[in-house]
Amino acid sequence: MNARSHALDILIQVIVAGRSFTPSSRDLFAGPRSFLDAALDPANKSRDDGFTQAICYGVCRNFFRLDFFLQQLLEKPLKQKDKVIYCLLLMGLYQLTEMRVPTHAAVSETVSLTTHLKKEWARGLVNAVLRNFLRRQEDLMTKLEKNFSAKYSHPQWMIDKIKNDWPKEWINILEANNEHPPFALRVNVRRGTREQYVNSSSRDLFAGSRGAHDVALDPADKPRDDVLENIRNIPHTQSGIILNTPVNVSELPGFSEGKISVQDGAAQLAAELLKLEKNQYVLDACAAPGGKTAHILEMADVELVAVDKDPKRLQSIEENLSRLQLKAKCIAADVGNVSQWFEGRLFDRILLDAPCSASGVIRRHPDIKILRQDKDIAKLADEQKRLLAALWPLLKPNGILVYATCSIFSDENVEVVADFLQKTTDAFEEKIAMDWGVASLYGRQILPGMDEMDGFYFCALRKAS
Repeated sequence: MNARSHALDILIQVIVAGRSFTPSSRDLFAGPRSFLDAALDPANKSRDDGFTQAICYGVCRNFFRLDFFLQQLLEKPLKQKDKVIYCLLLMGLYQLTEMRVPTHAAVSETVSLTTHLKKEWARGLVNAVLRNFLRRQEDLMTKLEKNFSAKYSHPQWMIDKIKNDWPKEWINILEANNEHPPFALRVNVRRGTREQYVNSSSRDLFAGSRGAHDVALDPADKPRDDVLENIRNIPHTQSGIILNTPVNVSELPGFSEGKISVQDGAAQLAAELLKLEKNQYVLDACAAPGGKTAHILEMADVELVAVDKDPKRLQSIEENLSRLQLKAKCIAADVGNVSQWFEGRLFDRILLDAPCSASGVIRRHPDIKILRQDKDIAKLADEQKRLLAALWPLLKPNGILVYATCSIFSDENVEVVADFLQKTTDAFEEKIAMDWGVASLYGRQILPGMDEMDGFYFCALRKAS
């Protein structure tokens, strides 16, 4: 199986079967790590796997634009049983429009995959559609400008929702969603400060991220300022850094020793909002994939319980904690079904990183644009309200619960909190005295791309004494 056929099989799973290629579906991809990890860490992939990854993420990121082109080029829609040819055509169009692949190779290799699909009858169709695109490309690009869904490559319902919630920022959000995410890291402050890590590791970080034009250069010959150009701090975080060029995780200095982890800057704010103190009893609800779990334990000597309903993802938390030399009690359960796991001891702090639409992390998970539906939002909001109501009684008087989502939709954020506060007499908002993001009626919202962060919502709630 070559890179293109592998990519095609994965795209069929996403577009036709409706499966996500986020970490919960890691069986779609070769290797022990998820495809998402590979996207953050492309240097770890072989050349073929990197090409596969580029096609899969690229087609999903540009799906609605490519679909627009295809609808203009097909004389009649493909039958449902031929959806695999639809995926093949999207893949071919992506290579022609976005990849530095020779035109003849993009066309001929795409056509040849009809044999892989055992649909030889489609050879002529695929060849004709792709060559027709090359002839009509200029005209199609002009038509593209008049279609918002195609131009910004988002489903129309999502554009309308973003525009309604963020009337001044909606175009910036759509554009940020289509960008490649930065390679963000979190320094383990138990093992040293951010500055100490950067100062001790900057040469190795630079060496690991050199481009092809630098391979003949000895990184030791690079001046200090040039070395540090590849590394910058993430604003508003205590331990976040960004590398301009991603490197293999195994090449990150101190990774295997637990000195550094991969985590977006916005996600790093959650632990800081908990106002942790030594010996507190802390709950991390819906804990997978565990980045926030680890960050809490790095920041303070607390006793932590991590709950997630997915046993496989819980295992990944345990593996990560082992690498970082941290300990937590990990429980596989529906955290909202308290009787399954709660032992009667109230928590000083609770982090509820609630299941959500993930509309703030589309740049890392572009398949969300294809798989998420408008009807999902109300169901997710109901689940968020259920979890808040279930966990609040587990919080000590004067304790803090941080409600967080990686969504930018008000239905899942400020409206959920408003509903909760209206129904809960012993809960009040603990104002977030920070200047990141934008203030909401309750809590603060980071929009995709702000300070190079993903889109996240946070609200701190304190229980009356």
